[in-house]
Amino acid sequence: MSQDPGNTPIGERASRPRLTVGAQKQLIEARDLALCESRQHLQLAERILDASQEGIVITDAETCIEFVNPAFTRLTGYRLEEVVGRTPRVLSSGRQDAAFYQGMWQALQADGYWRGEIWNRRKDGQLYLEQLTITAITDDQGVTRRYVGLFTDITQLRENEKRVRQLAYYDALTGLPNRRLLEDRLELAIRHAHRQDQRLAVIFIDLDHFKRVNDTLGHAVGDELLLRVAERLHHRLREDDTLARLGGDEFLVLLPELDGPDEVTRLARRLIEAVSEPFELGGGEFRVGCSLGISLYPDDGATPEDLVRNADAAMHRAKQQGRNTYRLYQAEMHVQHHQQLALETALRNTVESGVGLEMHYQPLVEHDGGGLHSAEALLRWTHPEFGVVPPSEFIPLAERSGLIVPLGDWVLARVCRQLADWRRAGLSPVPVAINLAAQQFMQPGLVEGVRTQLAVYDLPGYLLGFELTESTLMERGEQAMETLEGLGVISGHVAIDDFGTGYSSLSYLHELPVSILKIDRSFIQGLGETRRSGAIVAAVGGMARELGLSVVAEGVETDAQRLALARFDIDLIQGYLTGRPVDAAGFERRWLQAPEWPTPSDHPKPFMRGS
Repeated sequence: MSQDPGNTPIGERASRPRLTVGAQKQLIEARDLALCESRQHLQLAERILDASQEGIVITDAETCIEFVNPAFTRLTGYRLEEVVGRTPRVLSSGRQDAAFYQGMWQALQADGYWRGEIWNRRKDGQLYLEQLTITAITDDQGVTRRYVGLFTDITQLRENEKRVRQLAYYDALTGLPNRRLLEDRLELAIRHAHRQDQRLAVIFIDLDHFKRVNDTLGHAVGDELLLRVAERLHHRLREDDTLARLGGDEFLVLLPELDGPDEVTRLARRLIEAVSEPFELGGGEFRVGCSLGISLYPDDGATPEDLVRNADAAMHRAKQQGRNTYRLYQAEMHVQHHQQLALETALRNTVESGVGLEMHYQPLVEHDGGGLHSAEALLRWTHPEFGVVPPSEFIPLAERSGLIVPLGDWVLARVCRQLADWRRAGLSPVPVAINLAAQQFMQPGLVEGVRTQLAVYDLPGYLLGFELTESTLMERGEQAMETLEGLGVISGHVAIDDFGTGYSSLSYLHELPVSILKIDRSFIQGLGETRRSGAIVAAVGGMARELGLSVVAEGVETDAQRLALARFDIDLIQGYLTGRPVDAAGFERRWLQAPEWPTPSDHPKPFMRGS
């Protein structure tokens, strides 16, 4: 059999079917289409790799880098030509040890992939945290031919999470643990103390008169003071103790593993001494004190809430008993605390309804002649459960609970209404002074509110007076001056109450638009007993004469005191000797309807000396 040049038998060539020209053309077109689609898929894959925001690195089976995408270069700083042929160790930060990488490769061999967080280093040396996924690429026989790594820089994400945790568990100003973190640590400490049969202590710390710092020196200085206080407290504590800031000027200390109460009281004294040392802030030197309350586990409570609450109660006892000291919690404090809460609730309900509140009026009489000059309005409260609650209890309670402002508004309206009732009855009421608490005095709309009440009851301004303590005036600076001037324009008189017990600074007294000084009862009651009381009364009287102010002697209870006052420049007397506080009906009967007490019909400036 002859063969063709291709060594194919002629018979076989003759038997193979020949493709038509059309079929050949279709095959060529199909091949070209497949090649085109493959080329498009490759181009699409390249575009996806280029557009990906995740860094992508492809290595061979020996982990030598073959390809990186643009995101890799953007995240690490390395270009493709700088890393081809090298291993990913070029990015190593040194933060992970050999055991970390051993675990990574064990997971890759067992599961074919690994996912986790890893610290790497950029080309410029900067560390960054990445979320990395490594996948093994195998062939049809299951042999690993390549590794593909995808990673994202999560450094900023973790920093944001850290800041969120910081805000959630730490005080923004001082960086100390806040109440939430303190309670978590306290709960763990209680569990440990229970297992080990140990004691622990909670110390509640509150700065004394911190509000004065904010009001006089500004909040920036107040914040700096809190930072300094936190630093001093921290340096006096043991390594395992926790110092937390609850807010404002309140701090809490957790003392685990105590031997006994003596250990915590020694520390309390050290903390008080630390805070009492002078501070140099705001261009000057000043001191602050602190009051501490101590509760012990398990003696005073078995839960974080009980221990903190009882330490708080002990701290308030320290404030009540002189400040700048400490007190241990006692069981009766718990009862008192509940009584205070019940009393506050009752007062809140009373302020809203007005039921149980009543105004009493105490006369101020002329020292020479004994004629009625004016009156002071005094609030009284009678409750169906608590009975008659003295002002010394419910006024501080109103100030602490934020009820003093609505309570003061009620007093202003009630006094104005009473004055209007007396005028409508044909009587000639004398000026009545009301006491302004610090919070009430600082209301932005106080002056306008007074004008409104006077207009509602059609009253002349001279019938209404105001009394404030020295500390209230001193702590408010320029704002106090503006408010005083506004009240002075309305009523013509403002009195400084309890003069001599507060700042008593002569440098500011002549600048204040006040018209009367009320000498505190403690100096009046000391007349004839101590030379100092007489010297103070004489000094105040002489100073008032030079400044054109009137002087009231408060707390005059005996004839001996009244006779002793004859030696001094005293204009008015107020006290049980000349008249006790009585309700409106009693004041009307005793003073406004008694012909023997002259009542001026016109008082343009009733409190000014010589009026």
